[in-house]
Amino acid sequence: MSADGGPRYLSTGAEWSFDLIARYDAAIKDIAHNEFKLDTYPNQIEIIASEQMLDAYASVGLPIGYPHWSYGKEFIRNEDAYRKGARGLAYEIVINSNPCISYLMEENTMAMQALVIAHACYGHNSFFKGNYLFRQWTNADSIIDYMVFARRYVLECEERHGAQAVEETLDSCHALMSHGIDRYRQPPQLSAEEEQNRVREREEYNWKRFDDIWRTVPQKRKGERRGGEAQYPAEPQENLLYFVEKHSPKLEPWQRELVRITRKMAQYFYPQGQTKVMNEGWATFWHYTLLNRLFDKGLVDAGFMLECLQSHTNVVTQRGFDQRGYGGVNPYALGFAMMTDLRRICENPTDEDREWFPDIAGGDWQKVLDFAMRNYKDESFIAQYLSPRLIREFHLFAVADHETDDHLTVDSIHNEQGYRRLRRLFASQYNRDFSVPDIQVTRYDRRGDRSLTVQHRRHRNRPLAAEAEEVLRHLSRLWGFTVRLETCDDTGKAVGVRDFRAG
Repeated sequence: MSADGGPRYLSTGAEWSFDLIARYDAAIKDIAHNEFKLDTYPNQIEIIASEQMLDAYASVGLPIGYPHWSYGKEFIRNEDAYRKGARGLAYEIVINSNPCISYLMEENTMAMQALVIAHACYGHNSFFKGNYLFRQWTNADSIIDYMVFARRYVLECEERHGAQAVEETLDSCHALMSHGIDRYRQPPQLSAEEEQNRVREREEYNWKRFDDIWRTVPQKRKGERRGGEAQYPAEPQENLLYFVEKHSPKLEPWQRELVRITRKMAQYFYPQGQTKVMNEGWATFWHYTLLNRLFDKGLVDAGFMLECLQSHTNVVTQRGFDQRGYGGVNPYALGFAMMTDLRRICENPTDEDREWFPDIAGGDWQKVLDFAMRNYKDESFIAQYLSPRLIREFHLFAVADHETDDHLTVDSIHNEQGYRRLRRLFASQYNRDFSVPDIQVTRYDRRGDRSLTVQHRRHRNRPLAAEAEEVLRHLSRLWGFTVRLETCDDTGKAVGVRDFRAG
């Protein structure tokens, strides 16, 4: 209560100041850390203008990343849509780093700034620090330093070798980013200082070993190779960018470093692509929970909450397939619904919940949500925790569309068997194999024509999209010699071969 006996609000009205943002951050932090035990990195809050937010959009959420023409193209597209009112802007951008950096837009009202702080600084932040994919594949302590190193290196390459040469290399690298991922091996920790030392040592080594006498050594004739040489690589390699970086016969040392930088950026974004539903659902759940707790404690007024709830409702709205603006399943809507449903199952379980979730029904909801956040990705999270109740609320059903059938068939409906199959089918749509073709390096003809053979294993007999040819030409440009694509069906039987040559 205030001195006159009225409510002790943190503020009233829409205007914000840096002092107010600090006070709201302190109040939200107290609730998040002391009442709900959220574990976060330290927060660093930055205020930016709408144009800077558009710029951050264009550079895939990394405002200090290296320059590339595609970011400028994306900036113009987003700016044009924003000025015409065809789209809005995100209220924030958050970087998985230590400290966790959150960018707030200066055009936001105080209520929106508080929502962003709860969503990004304590929702996304705790997810970045806790989820196993982020813990395994990213290093929050060094990513900012590495981005600064990457930016400086690209700019230096443009000065030394020309912007066009750098642009062409980065174009090809970007085309292959989806195939520059390690899914099963632990990558080395990123360190800007180590990266700079490694580049310097490599350049010094290349200079020392240069000797014109090697040019007098007779070259092997085309096609000549040692008898009995084992196939290389011994096992198929899924990380195309890594293989190109290490073995391309054509690339200069500076180009190899650009490939490496692109590969590191692709690896940084890998966990985010695997946890879109969980990450946004977790952050949305916590901004909703934390702001409601602020209201319950009498720290904000009804006007504040109405504005936040209006924004929250817009974020978690799931449009029907026949409604304007439908874009598939809204990850915010699904993630928030599943997090909220887990809390409901723990606090007020039904007989159906006890049958489907005997281990968590009636349990401690904070422990259940924390365990789920730490140990799952989207595919496994949905397969484990999507309840029959949510299947009904989202009106999910399965339709079989087989190429050999003349008619569509309703495959699964809302019954015991249907719920389990629906959950399994729905979860499989978040499997990376559904969106990224399985293409692996199977042979490098080191002693012959230096061709590179990559194999595409069709998933459910689906062919590659038309743009795959352009991607393979980019691979051929980086490789410098013929790239051969072998296509196999689900059984491993070859069904086609095509050659792509650098030009």
